[in-house]
Amino acid sequence: MKTTIELPDALLAQARRFADSHDMTMKALIEQSLRKVMAEKKPEPKFKLRDGSFHGGNGLTPEFQNADWKKIRDAIYEGHGA
Repeated sequence: MKTTIELPDALLAQARRFADSHDMTMKALIEQSLRKVMAEKKPEPKFKLRDGSFHGGNGLTPEFQNADWKKIRDAIYEGHGA
């Protein structure tokens, strides 16, 4: 398969000199380089969000069973200056 890539001029010149001095084609240099980099890189472990569910008790404590949000919020921030 043919493809086009853009490289900085200095890097391309360095790669050409390297390939020439090692008696290899640019194609071979790029193939070997890509294979080496991909073989060295280990796949990153997939992020897994831990289960933060809470399964305890029977819901709200008796004092908050029928409370409105203002009462619950005030209790949360009690003593914290809010």
